[in-house]
Amino acid sequence: MVGWARLRRRFPGVRGLPGGHVPPGGHGSAGEQDLTGEQGSSAGRGLREHRWFLGLLGAGVVLRLVTVLGYRPALWFPDSYTYVVTALKPRPDLVRPAGYPMLLRLLEPFHDFAVVTVVQHLLGLLVGLLVYLTARRLGAPGWAAALASAPSLLDAYQIELEHLLVSDTLFTLLVVAATCLAVRGHTRSGGRIGRRTAAGIGLLLAAATLTRTVGLPLVALFAAWLIFRERGRVLAAGIMLAAAAVPILGYGAWFHATYQRIGIVGANGVFLYAKTMTFADCGVMRPPPDLAVLCDPRPATLRPPAQEYVWSQDSPLVRLPGITFTRENDALAGRFASLAIRSQPLAYLGSVASELARSFTVGRPVYPDQEIYDYYLFPATPPAPPGRYPATVGAQAAERYQRGPISTRIVEPYAGWMRTYQGVAGLPGAAVLVILLLPPTAACVRRFRPDSTAWALPWSVAAVLLVMPPAVAEFDYRYVLPAVPAACLAAALIVSKPKFRNIPLNVRI
Repeated sequence: MVGWARLRRRFPGVRGLPGGHVPPGGHGSAGEQDLTGEQGSSAGRGLREHRWFLGLLGAGVVLRLVTVLGYRPALWFPDSYTYVVTALKPRPDLVRPAGYPMLLRLLEPFHDFAVVTVVQHLLGLLVGLLVYLTARRLGAPGWAAALASAPSLLDAYQIELEHLLVSDTLFTLLVVAATCLAVRGHTRSGGRIGRRTAAGIGLLLAAATLTRTVGLPLVALFAAWLIFRERGRVLAAGIMLAAAAVPILGYGAWFHATYQRIGIVGANGVFLYAKTMTFADCGVMRPPPDLAVLCDPRPATLRPPAQEYVWSQDSPLVRLPGITFTRENDALAGRFASLAIRSQPLAYLGSVASELARSFTVGRPVYPDQEIYDYYLFPATPPAPPGRYPATVGAQAAERYQRGPISTRIVEPYAGWMRTYQGVAGLPGAAVLVILLLPPTAACVRRFRPDSTAWALPWSVAAVLLVMPPAVAEFDYRYVLPAVPAACLAAALIVSKPKFRNIPLNVRI
């Protein structure tokens, strides 16, 4: 070591001597240590740069772990049992497409609904990650991108929805993935959308449509966006439409082979009828005798929520012969709804607006009834077993899937922690409205106008997802949550870092 000490005194600035490099027989060469040091420094900078998001992500993981420990194996919703039946006996359902049941079937070998909820929680975390990475890629500062991901990662109602055996979490991921791919794609190749990217967007939208039918209008929206981004060129939009059409038409062929009906579900007329019963006045409509059997003589203000006209035994439609969703009943309900909208267009628009306004309330009033409202809360006691016949059949199928009991076991103190958390950590509807208003407001104010129009697509996606349920069925709190990540991404994209493109290099700070 004496020789090394002399060299160090003679060449104090040379790295690799004692205090810098490892002497012969040490654990590495000078180049290796330099590289290791640079990599460690780079990793440290990366952690510091993303520290806020990593903190949110870690908190989201902990909250979901507590949920999994507190509610075993899963939480149940009335739709859950139908999904399980379709998963075990694959065939198109008249009311809901079979996309989500295919996920259940994929996970069936585990024979544990806890695995399903864990997968859904991972999908929820992935939504937050996609929002953050896309916002950063398109120039949003770290704090804005982290805030945009926060509702997906931390909203207690979002976490509870992920623990329910329903399709919304899968649907949200598919829509967010398609949106992120569409807005990220235009940053490459001088603003052009690649063919593979366009095809990927189409496949994601097809999967979303076959998970929830509200995804179908998004196909047209994305086609318009791609034409806009490509400055009138239609190739990318055409590839996207073709990629989306193949799975959707294939499913439609399966549906037709099963029911001899055109479509991917057989309940559009029924749900639109239920929607119009919130305002329909047969005295104004003057329906023909075959439609008059669907009238409700009660004033609109005294009628039950729209869903009751689909499921309640008192509904004029449910009282008709046969099941509610036969071809004849669905067609009859669709004709009634069409006549109601044509006869009372302003009443229809007013009904849509009033239902849409429920998305933006300050509090969270009970709607459509206490039973449905309670499904979106972490329960303190195990929910009662299903009472309706189709649900009881589905519960038996679920027990075969689980190979054991399926009732929810509530484990304290974890469940109590999540109930307390849900009481303080939900995104208010009024906040959703503020988030939605930020991008168009900024675009109208010259001082805050963003350089890019990338915000327009996620904003439009959020708007469609919020408007469509009140327009064709009814408002439901769980229908709001899939729109939130897209709205937050749009808000983040209007906040960009300073651009120096027009400042000469020699005068930049």
